Amino acid sequence: MNEPIIANDTVVFGLLTLCLGFIFYTSSIKTGFWKKFYNIVPAVLMCYVLPSILASSGLIADETSNLYFMASRYLLPAALILMTLSIDLKAISNLGSKALIMFLTGSVGIIIGGPLAILLISIFSPETVGGNDFDAVWRGLSTIAGSWIGGGANQAAMLEIYQYNPDKYGGMVLVDIVVANVWMAIILLGVGKTNGIDRWLKSDTSAIEELRIKVAAFSEKITRVPSSKDYMMMLFFAFTGVGIAHFLGDHISAFLTKNYESVSDNKSFLSFLGSSFFWMVVLATMVGISLSFTKAKNYEGAGASKLGSVFIYILVATIGMKMDLSKVLENPGLIAIGFVWISIHAGLLILVAKIIKAPYFFLAVGSQANVGGAASAPVVAAEFHPALTSVGVLLAVFGYVVGTGGAILCTILMEIASKV
Repeated sequence: MNEPIIANDTVVFGLLTLCLGFIFYTSSIKTGFWKKFYNIVPAVLMCYVLPSILASSGLIADETSNLYFMASRYLLPAALILMTLSIDLKAISNLGSKALIMFLTGSVGIIIGGPLAILLISIFSPETVGGNDFDAVWRGLSTIAGSWIGGGANQAAMLEIYQYNPDKYGGMVLVDIVVANVWMAIILLGVGKTNGIDRWLKSDTSAIEELRIKVAAFSEKITRVPSSKDYMMMLFFAFTGVGIAHFLGDHISAFLTKNYESVSDNKSFLSFLGSSFFWMVVLATMVGISLSFTKAKNYEGAGASKLGSVFIYILVATIGMKMDLSKVLENPGLIAIGFVWISIHAGLLILVAKIIKAPYFFLAVGSQANVGGAASAPVVAAEFHPALTSVGVLLAVFGYVVGTGGAILCTILMEIASKV
């Protein structure tokens, strides 16, 4: 490996934040060139691409940096805590059964879509779904499952748990970003035709108006201008929870690995239980859910999930450092897997929405709460009405809770499908 031009992590971190700042600033410009550019190229894709350009040019290198380790071990669990801290299980149930049914249908569509896509593509191109050991395609697809059921945090968790070859990871990121954003564009096009779609679905949209009123009242109640104390308390919850998750996670994984052969065997379906990283993610999520039953949940009004999103985008930038742009198109068949996969997800959502007469709003937000996560579900919800933005956040946060478990189930099925 050639030594990068810049190996000092302090400088590298500054370059990554420069990239993120540039992207978020230019994407906020609503006129001229940048508006047209971001209508074509999603901002989140640029959060991967700019760091990857720096890495591909030899300016920086993931191999000489500890930034990904820092982001995945410190910022990732902190983000999970902050983004589940506000989850209100009662409020989720109050959204109505159709909202939850569509969300869970989206999750099921991803879980079964992955293995079915592998089986279908293997008929025409068996080499596309092959690979051995840490180069096995099913390992890479596990990261997409994590992203599409939960979000960036769960995607990083799956990358760590299944240890897919980092040199090939760029191709998986490409599939994730391209396919997910094409699907999001289709959903947003449907927003302009909501009335017609709802008539075709024969859905009752009165619940949407009731939701709008309730959510608007809730948002107005908890939103406040954050103080220094608010920020310190949010950091207290986040990083104390990170410490607890690491401490218990290390002990649990060591105990299981030592006492159970099925866990210590790397080829076992249960080998992920020996991963301290897995337990760190699970425990951090449990800390966040536990806090949601206390007054700590009100810190969402001070921007807890927004702070968590900042941590996630830093993690995304460090993942971008792992991408070698010269390799992302080595296996174009992966794109085919992605589109077959998302088509199964979409088809199942449409079928269930037609059967239970769910409004298009529930279909769209339920899908994006899975595929897009906290980054795009609120955007889609806001397209229906700004007051409904927090509905997208709420469902997306729930996605973080079920994301890792659902992705692991999907990965187990994909491993089986790849060996059929």
